Amino acid sequence: MSGFPDPIAAGLARGWKVIDAATSPLPEEIRCDVVIVGTGAGGGISAEILADNGLSVVMVEEGPLKSSSHFEGREADAYPQLYQESAARKTKDKAINILQGRCVGGSTTVNWTSSFRTPASTLAHWRDVYGLDSFDGDTLAPWFQAAERRLSVSVWTVPANENNDLLRRGAGRLGIPAAAILRNVKNCFNLGYCGMGCPTNAKQSMLVTTIPTALDRGATLLTRTRARRLVYDGRNPRRATGIEVEGLDAAGLRPGGRTARIHARHVVLAGGAINTPALLLRSQAPDPHGLTGKRTFLHPSAVCAAVFDERVDGFDGAPQTMYSDHFLTEPVTGPIGYKLEVPPIHPLLFATTLPGFGAEHATRMREFRHTHALIALLRDGFHPDSPGGRVELRDDGSPVLDYPLNAFVFDGIRRALLSMAEIQFAAGAREVLPVHETAGGFTDWPSARRALQTMPLEPLATRVVSAHVMGGSTMAGDERRGVVGPDGRHFHLDNVSVHDGSLFPTSLGVNPQLSIYAITARMASGLVAALTRQPARPWGSA
Repeated sequence: MSGFPDPIAAGLARGWKVIDAATSPLPEEIRCDVVIVGTGAGGGISAEILADNGLSVVMVEEGPLKSSSHFEGREADAYPQLYQESAARKTKDKAINILQGRCVGGSTTVNWTSSFRTPASTLAHWRDVYGLDSFDGDTLAPWFQAAERRLSVSVWTVPANENNDLLRRGAGRLGIPAAAILRNVKNCFNLGYCGMGCPTNAKQSMLVTTIPTALDRGATLLTRTRARRLVYDGRNPRRATGIEVEGLDAAGLRPGGRTARIHARHVVLAGGAINTPALLLRSQAPDPHGLTGKRTFLHPSAVCAAVFDERVDGFDGAPQTMYSDHFLTEPVTGPIGYKLEVPPIHPLLFATTLPGFGAEHATRMREFRHTHALIALLRDGFHPDSPGGRVELRDDGSPVLDYPLNAFVFDGIRRALLSMAEIQFAAGAREVLPVHETAGGFTDWPSARRALQTMPLEPLATRVVSAHVMGGSTMAGDERRGVVGPDGRHFHLDNVSVHDGSLFPTSLGVNPQLSIYAITARMASGLVAALTRQPARPWGSA
């Protein structure tokens, strides 16, 4: 989209140290104080804090550097460029589709801006079960406040688009509370294409906030560069000397024949859940209790569509601005609860998510502009029957998540589909379409209720999606319960830290970006003090 300044182009013109391994050779060796693998929520925050305190930083990003000049709202361009596996990453059995960013800024570049603090009930569970005594609301509050200031997290005062307002109206008619979602935006144009990169630089992602600051402070960014493994000190098995990386081809998928070693005093892993545990597994990192890659969570999400007589135009206007926590029942250790949100509807993802084939599918596509969607994000990880999944390595070293869907999860999905269908009928839907291969459509609530109460729910037949990946390199108060400690330091590698969503010992029950911002800011500030022997500068007002 033309007509808007491009801060990335301006920074490159100022002389930022950026090497695209697909077009330029990597130096054989690079030396720095800290190497950060990944540039998403945790990596971006860490890079800014570390560089702002005088440490030399190298950021390693597997995806490309794209900016507002490239973001034109076309799904066919955006998904291959900006997402893991072209927005088609799946669990091992193909039963869950996972949306994760794969570009500079990571998922913060392509998410829908929803910002929530970690719920008190989640923090209490972490304290009681995982020994995270310092993760309480009062201790974290200053870090949440700093993140909200730095990234312009605030109330969205623009009226909700029709897609979101249908949740508000339907829930309200049933006496179910719904509320507005805080968003990390500044001067937002209310376009609705956040998932394809913000063309106006309104979304305050890592791409336009912390990473430019780090680069202005002298950091180096390597793009289309994959971290292969940690390199260890032969004289001290508890220390890494850095990482081995390889350049990728222009598509950012296959090795391009260039390798390098980055020597660093400290290594920060921030490639996100799935990729961070996979790097530890490829590196054969010490794991005496067999925890690496385990307890990986997704907020597995059920989808329910509905057709209305009036136009919904779910692609138009800010996405995902209303939610309801009514079904996140307490205690957290009971039957799995779920959070209701409203995803945007764009043609390609809509077409690939809808069930059915041929004439039936074509009919649903013709109703595109009249279709509404709800998603229910299941809060996994708190019950013994909700152990999450496990990150594994394929033969080529690439990661895959094995996340079996069991009866406990399907019980939550059934209740969620019932809740969403009732709300949609209350909002005036003429037909409700649970996203299930054999469900079909329903034109009244009693018929839908009877069918959904008995409909078989199975992997692949029941469409399940996720945009939130957490865990796999979990933190805990001791090494028998986690991979890293409360400061993010690996229990068995003295100079390796994890600063991303893979830290979380359960899912959150809310969209994770703000929790990652606050918690990794705290960890990065502590790392500054450890490396410089000086307290970190106050963060949050840059």
